[in-house]
Amino acid sequence: MSVTADAISHAEDLADFVAASPSSYHAAEEVARRLEADGFTRLAEEDVWPDQRGGRFVIVRDGAAIAWAVPANATPATANRVFGAHTDSPGFKLKPKPTTGSQGWLQAGVEIYGGPLLASWLDRELRLAGRLAMKDGSVVLAATGPLLRLPQLAIHLNREVNDHLALEKQVETQPVWGLGDPTEADLLAELADAAGVDAADIRGFDAVVADSARGQVFGKDNAFFASGRLDDLASVHAGVVALGNAARDGFDGDHIAVLAAFDHEEIGSASRSGAAGPILEDVLVRIYASLGADDAQRRQAFVSSWCLSSDVGHSVHPNFAGKHDPVVKPLLGSGPILKINANQRYATDAVGAAAWIAWCESVDVAQQEFVSNNSVPCGSTIGPITATRLGLRTVDVGIPILSMHSARELAGVSDLYDLSRVAGAFFTD
Repeated sequence: MSVTADAISHAEDLADFVAASPSSYHAAEEVARRLEADGFTRLAEEDVWPDQRGGRFVIVRDGAAIAWAVPANATPATANRVFGAHTDSPGFKLKPKPTTGSQGWLQAGVEIYGGPLLASWLDRELRLAGRLAMKDGSVVLAATGPLLRLPQLAIHLNREVNDHLALEKQVETQPVWGLGDPTEADLLAELADAAGVDAADIRGFDAVVADSARGQVFGKDNAFFASGRLDDLASVHAGVVALGNAARDGFDGDHIAVLAAFDHEEIGSASRSGAAGPILEDVLVRIYASLGADDAQRRQAFVSSWCLSSDVGHSVHPNFAGKHDPVVKPLLGSGPILKINANQRYATDAVGAAAWIAWCESVDVAQQEFVSNNSVPCGSTIGPITATRLGLRTVDVGIPILSMHSARELAGVSDLYDLSRVAGAFFTD
């Protein structure tokens, strides 16, 4: 499989994006930073917004970002096209009193976030990242360099480890970060130092653990890309690149182009910044109000609108082929995937499938289908949630990967680039 220079460049830029996004809060800020560089104006939700016609705007709410481009000739009934993804990833989050330890070791008290592959986090150099709420009412982002590690027990002390490995979630998933007496140490001081603030002024924090290793292109013909947090920063990055390109090319289509990067998908999306919350509807209501739309006209526009819900799916695994559908077997490097489920765990229907294929064909991108083995429960995405909340016709898509929910996931370099190209067609075609 040949991989183009453009695809490799896209993957390298994704590595930069992931490195800048160790937490959902960092990811949302990086979305805004990149789009502001492409001419978007950042708005505050508490302010009165300017006229939307012909504008390019972005907002950040906690760990979510919404960005949009409105054509100059937009009317109250102009439809919208939403490219949806999520900023959070499975892993570990700091508990309220995170400085712990025993036997002369300093450890971090963490809670499991979402459904990570626990063993994949062992023996890696890890970092802390998140946001700090300060005494003066400000909120600052903080990210350390490599600081923590979850060390495995040596095989000499666990002779059966290669026959089975099961980590006790309370005792055996607490990383080490130093040596000493935990009563005389402060893990939050490490985050405070990274942010340049006084640890004594911290009044609240949301901080997660992230792999510190940079994303890497590798393999025969540079076919592979390995990185942490591909689920779902790969989709967020694809949407940012596509929307930024559209804006630089003078986007003035017949619809409103929207990038919705939600938080908290891995734990159900039920938050003020998640897909089950009001954030996307809040933005769209304000856009249409600026266009003079009443409630009936806005709902008319929604009926003609689309959402591409983009998240990763499973590539066929060469060592576990029996876990996949025996006929539908998407493969890394063979194109983005259309995700289908009879029980609406994915929102794709026949009309959406036809539209997806058309967008792929318009930029000469091969596409594949994904469906679960009947004996393996199917996950879900923001797609059904968005379709239910807003009534947008929604199509679930993404890229195939291996090692989903690992600390370091595996994607195809060409798929990453092709997803962004189809996102561009979705926004502009």
